[in-house]
Amino acid sequence: MRKFARWILGSFPRTWLQRMANILLPFLDLWYRGSRFTDPINGKSYRTFLPYGYVKIRPNVLSPGTLSLERHRLIWLYLQRETDFFQTPAKVLHMAPEKAFLVRLKKMPHLDYTTCDLESPLADIKADICDLPFKDASFDWVLCNHVLEHIPNDTKAMHELFRVLKPGGTALLQVPLDPKREASFEDNSITDKAERTKIFGQYDHVRIYGMDYFEKLRKTGFDVAELQYGKSLTADERKRFAVVENEYIPLCKHPIEDRRKNQQ
Repeated sequence: MRKFARWILGSFPRTWLQRMANILLPFLDLWYRGSRFTDPINGKSYRTFLPYGYVKIRPNVLSPGTLSLERHRLIWLYLQRETDFFQTPAKVLHMAPEKAFLVRLKKMPHLDYTTCDLESPLADIKADICDLPFKDASFDWVLCNHVLEHIPNDTKAMHELFRVLKPGGTALLQVPLDPKREASFEDNSITDKAERTKIFGQYDHVRIYGMDYFEKLRKTGFDVAELQYGKSLTADERKRFAVVENEYIPLCKHPIEDRRKNQQ
């Protein structure tokens, strides 16, 4: 199964896999039903989750019901238990929308929900994250998970996300993060796909983020909480939902007063 998963992920473009998910998902959902693990996104339980990963295949991480990974389920639990996201009317921008979220968020009548990406067939609006076609202070929420590691000019992308977020709004800007690494690393001279996969985790990643990521977000203007929400769950919950205790959710608030203006 691990070798097959690695072959699938390495052989087919992500856009193709996203399209095929619509066909495969109902069959996977039924085949893997059980009681050992629960996906909080659809509320269904399964006998196992599927393996997933590029360089290292992780067992029991991909939900057969929603295609959610550990990070998706952790974010959903945070939004569900700690915020009013699922109750209060809000304008939401979802960059590079994950199918696990998109299908459900589109159906929520209290959300004015916009999806955006340069290439994804799932997105409503095709646009560059470094040049978003939205007015200043347009959104109450921005969801942008595992996107910035693909963007050469991530500083400009961060400023665009800050610009379109309303004062008082919240952005969840998750990236693959190495907590043992103090400084982020990138090297554009590495062009071989296999070598980039080995060093950066995926061939289309342009950097490895270290703990300085949070300070970079703060310099953009955000108030940032380095949230490890998995630690607030019980050990039984982490096992049942298949989430990681030390996973970071960068919780980025747009301050009511933009401090950058005061610094000019």
